[in-house]
Amino acid sequence: MEYKNSELIKILDTGIALSKERDRNKLLDKILDESMDITHCDAGTLYMYRENKLHFHLMKTISMNVNKGKDGEVIDLPPVPMVEENICAYTVIHKKPLNIENVYESTEFDFSGPYKYDQMTGYHTVSMLTIPLLNQEGEAVGVLQLINAMDEQENVIAFAHRMEHIILALASQAAIAVSNIRYVEELKEQMWSFTEAMAETIDTRTPYNANHIRMVANYASKLADFINEQHERGVEKEYFSKNRKEQLILAALLHDMGKVAIPENVMNKATRLEHRLKDIEIRFELFRARYQIQMLEGTMTQDEYDTTTDCLDNILKLVREVNVMGFLSDEKKQELEKVFTCKYVGKEGTQPYFTEEEKEDLLIRKGTLTEKEREVMQSHVEMTERILSKVHFNDNYQDVMKWAVQHHECLDGSGYPRHLTGDALSTEARILAVADICDALLATDRPYKKPIPKDKAFAIMRDMVNQGKLDGKIVDYLEQCI
Repeated sequence: MEYKNSELIKILDTGIALSKERDRNKLLDKILDESMDITHCDAGTLYMYRENKLHFHLMKTISMNVNKGKDGEVIDLPPVPMVEENICAYTVIHKKPLNIENVYESTEFDFSGPYKYDQMTGYHTVSMLTIPLLNQEGEAVGVLQLINAMDEQENVIAFAHRMEHIILALASQAAIAVSNIRYVEELKEQMWSFTEAMAETIDTRTPYNANHIRMVANYASKLADFINEQHERGVEKEYFSKNRKEQLILAALLHDMGKVAIPENVMNKATRLEHRLKDIEIRFELFRARYQIQMLEGTMTQDEYDTTTDCLDNILKLVREVNVMGFLSDEKKQELEKVFTCKYVGKEGTQPYFTEEEKEDLLIRKGTLTEKEREVMQSHVEMTERILSKVHFNDNYQDVMKWAVQHHECLDGSGYPRHLTGDALSTEARILAVADICDALLATDRPYKKPIPKDKAFAIMRDMVNQGKLDGKIVDYLEQCI
């Protein structure tokens, strides 16, 4: 079989173009366009093989200005069943092309579909070249069907036999390219499903921030899109390509991975005392009973008993109030330090009203964690790094772990775990830091704090900007896009 030089060049150029294309829809569109161009035909349909059926993916007819399925548009036609009467299915089953000179004169196959299409549209299908798309494993990827070859005067003619070999060669390259993209897509889907599973695992461990990971990913995504809008307006140098944005969102979904190793009594600590409050209440009831015994035995007067038990009630009221505070003021701290000196004195001996652990819990300045518990909690970042270091990220996702691990770093070096400063922190790390803090402030599902209005949350973040901790531009961008 001899080819014209122009045809060989076209095949080679098309093969090179197909091998470079990474967008699946564009690749399929290119396959159909190039095949129609090489064979100089008027119409073409590309079917994709899945679930043992051939699904319409692209339909083009130049003379009728038909172009369906472009950019992934769904074609609302029933799939072709895999029976030999259907010419498309036949080519897949037998893995060979079919060249029909005139469909209206052929009795071998069921052409009711083309007949019906012609009746509906006024089109007249004559010649047809049907080529199976088989990958390197010999597996069916789809079918390419070309209709009505044209001569130089635009008259409908049969497809030249040499075109079978040309399009078959092109279809083979195309099938391999489609399979490679499909493999990449499957690997991506596998990675994303793994990431989603891990995010779900982390979030379900703590009932108090079940949406945190997804909210951080949502804020990061919106920031990337907003930055791209500013870039298009010419006011922002940064730009997030599809891959860069994917890496950012993956990093957001994985940023708290290390929390799987944090003890639940630390992770889910909703109040300062947690179970210790009940211990204090029981102890105070015991003290009250002992004081009552002293009064009945005559070692304590009624007035002394009343004064002492009133004091117990007031201390317990103070404890309950402080237990749920988000921030401990200097005034409340002084009140606590005063009552911490109180002791029970009786024939059983002397016993402090509070243990050292209870004192430490109550004197927490901000939040619900002691310094030791906070160190345990902060270790989730290093654990995230340890876990993600075991995951193979290919070149397209090589920055995911680095960005995920840096979400608690601050520009002034006061963050953790490595106390990095501004110059060492990428835009992505700055975005994740702002997104993480923003959700922590705005979240409505945290029992240890009341929801903060958006304006107050951003006022707090601007204070952190003024302290040199957060990127002011990122904070401004986020306020504008949520």
